[in-house]
Amino acid sequence: MSILNVLLSSDQLVVTVDTWAEDALSGQRSHGAKLLLIPQHQLLLATRGSAQLFLRIYQLALEASFRADFTMEQLTVEIGRVIDQLWPNYVKAVEAAGLPIKMCTTELVLGGWSPKHGRMMATAYAKHDVTIPAVVQPITGQLASPGDPLKQWPPSMATQELLVAGRLQAQYLNASMGRTVAGGRLLLGFLKPGQAVLKDLGAL
Repeated sequence: MSILNVLLSSDQLVVTVDTWAEDALSGQRSHGAKLLLIPQHQLLLATRGSAQLFLRIYQLALEASFRADFTMEQLTVEIGRVIDQLWPNYVKAVEAAGLPIKMCTTELVLGGWSPKHGRMMATAYAKHDVTIPAVVQPITGQLASPGDPLKQWPPSMATQELLVAGRLQAQYLNASMGRTVAGGRLLLGFLKPGQAVLKDLGAL
């Protein structure tokens, strides 16, 4: 469990994630990169869930980005298929480690500039069951995960508001799980045509 928020307009994309990471076997805690760029195409990939799966998908997306015929639209389609292809091995690894199968869950977002459509676009992916294909859904405006603590919170791209929202989400997740599952720092990825910015907004 962690934080993954998206705010989208025609010419701007804002994504925030926390950095809390915990080794599933040892329980050792650290800071994790849950938001990574494909800068030459003005794209970013972010996650809430398995870091190992996320890093593998990022590797494959980065490799694909070197293709001469690369497009954001094609990558958007391919990521859903790749999640489904990788999932059985991911489940086997979780079972081999003696971890509960409920830990097999992931949410990802691919977002950035689409030359074809002349605007910022983003797509969300979710997977939790080997028998069900990954859910692929375009984002139209915003996405907050978890969303429950922000039901009464007006969406804003202001950095201080984003930090407050992240803190509400971290408190909600940690209270509902009975232990720390979200926290660390809140990282922001910001894209607009010709510019990509990463910021550390502060402690959660």
